[in-house]
Amino acid sequence: MTEATGGQGTAATDDWVLDADPLRQLQTWLTEARGTSLREPAAMALATSSPDGGPTVRMVLLRGLDEQGLRFFTNYESGKGHDLNADPRAAAVLYWDPLERQARATGPVERLTQAESLVYFASRPRGSRIAAWASPQSQPVDGRATLEQAYVATELRFPGEEIPLPPSWGGYRLIPLTIEFWRGRDNRLHDRLRYTRQADGSWLRERLAP
Repeated sequence: MTEATGGQGTAATDDWVLDADPLRQLQTWLTEARGTSLREPAAMALATSSPDGGPTVRMVLLRGLDEQGLRFFTNYESGKGHDLNADPRAAAVLYWDPLERQARATGPVERLTQAESLVYFASRPRGSRIAAWASPQSQPVDGRATLEQAYVATELRFPGEEIPLPPSWGGYRLIPLTIEFWRGRDNRLHDRLRYTRQADGSWLRERLAP
């Protein structure tokens, strides 16, 4: 099954009904995953390329999803920050075992504006905001005590509730060019449906063999 779609309505693939807009479909699956026993339904594996071209991957949290793409936040001086500065492309995977579902997206990555990053940073618990200042993410440290001392020093530096956005901390947006949905089925004849963004903004949908 191959078809180009606009971004409206709902379509069926055999007995598998998915939204014509993959970002809406991803939001539906994420909402349903939040109703399961998963501790972090927004946990997402994020793969990037290191400056020397090697693959790297780590778990992050999906902190926003809309028609523009998938948002996540980090220290710009972290490993993934350096990766994305050298090659602003990424792939992401979310897997929800209780539902036997997986979704993955690939595409370019752009930084969010400082205003967008500030809105999210202000919504974080105070302890997380202090840690963003205290931790030199991905850099070698002498030991746990070094981190805890830095945290205490940062608490003293910012004694109130107002904590500014660190200059090296902020958000990214993965703008998907492809999104694939996977559903587990008997006999390993799993369902896979890939959406590929076309030049006019529509999505080409293709069912893939498992």
